[in-house]
Amino acid sequence: MTPEPSPADEAGLEPVDLIRRSGTVLRIGRLALSAGTGSYRVKSHMTRAARALGLDHIAAHVTLTEITATSYRGPIFRTELTEVRSIGINADRLAQLERFSARLPAGADLDAVDAELDRIARRPPLYGALLNALWAGIACAAFAFLNNGGPVECGAVLVAAALGQGVRRAMLHRGINQFGVTMLAAAVASVAYLVLVLALSALAGVDGGHEAGYVSAVLFLVPGFALVTGALDLAKLDFSAGVARVTYALMILASAALAVWGVSAAAGLAPDPVPPPGLAEPLLLGLRSVASFLGVLGFALMFNSPWAMALGAASIGMVANVGRLLLVDADVVPQAAAAAAALLVGLLAATVAPALRVPRITVSVPAVVIMVPGVTAYRAVYEFNTGATAQALAYAVEAGLVIVALAIGLAVARMLTDREWTFER
Repeated sequence: MTPEPSPADEAGLEPVDLIRRSGTVLRIGRLALSAGTGSYRVKSHMTRAARALGLDHIAAHVTLTEITATSYRGPIFRTELTEVRSIGINADRLAQLERFSARLPAGADLDAVDAELDRIARRPPLYGALLNALWAGIACAAFAFLNNGGPVECGAVLVAAALGQGVRRAMLHRGINQFGVTMLAAAVASVAYLVLVLALSALAGVDGGHEAGYVSAVLFLVPGFALVTGALDLAKLDFSAGVARVTYALMILASAALAVWGVSAAAGLAPDPVPPPGLAEPLLLGLRSVASFLGVLGFALMFNSPWAMALGAASIGMVANVGRLLLVDADVVPQAAAAAAALLVGLLAATVAPALRVPRITVSVPAVVIMVPGVTAYRAVYEFNTGATAQALAYAVEAGLVIVALAIGLAVARMLTDREWTFER
């Protein structure tokens, strides 16, 4: 009878070196996924790290919250699974990972790689809770102007959105269910906006248009990163990740929209379109440029972008969004204008991002998020809840076509400037 091997014998049979290296490769993918990037970028980081650490090949299956990876070295392989339960955006981490993986040399020291990943994982947010809330308020106030709000509405939106984002961040950091947090943050922002406008009306005689601002106050909840990266994953034929991301984004939108509908139903308001302000063309163009710049800047900083990255995204977004609005004013269909603007964003990001040494997605997505038709999507959910199915479907189709157009514009820009997108491998 053959004696059973001792624990020491079993340990000697384990491919310890492969286990360590594959674990490190999986870890860099997990850090990238937890920072909110698309699956194609997660795989790119893992492939670079595997090559640098001497692995022959790595095959990875990435979804919204999971990575299953198989590492190959010679005749042996190892399959591992990791899970990410907290879904968020951290542009600074994405930039750190991009720079680190890009400069990894062949034969990189495993201990040094692990130490650098430890440093990136421990890196604190660039902005505290108050600043993060302020960035959200600035972005939504800019949105309010672009949605034809006046000074009173923009000021009230700034305060209300900042309060909503403060509640959202505090609760998410405590691990509370994301969809419940979204509904609560939307309700807080909507109620805060209405209270502020009504208080100004009662105390100072200011007549603010509720409809112009109370939907804009919750636009910090629009999951633009998930929508755009999900659509790009679909363009890369990565259906597992793409469908999961788009589904997650739609659930977040529905959660926020239901809360907004509840507040609006209680207050007797309807998110109807607001006529544009009667401003001279040069003044309107200038204010739209400022609002577009501040809107993208606020979103980029809310995503924890360093200032150089945020300013680059804001400059690109300002040019593209003002151009899109001019096209819409010239009676170009919104989805065509959105596709042209997103194409311009992608082409400009292909130049700006390498100059800043940051991932292209951290520049292009904030620049496109301001074009995501969040107000139209909220109107669709509101009309569904009121029983106006035909109007709801019209709003839903309009929002869906614009989102698809944005993804097409970014994907075409990628195909024109990135060989990995031009040729299937």
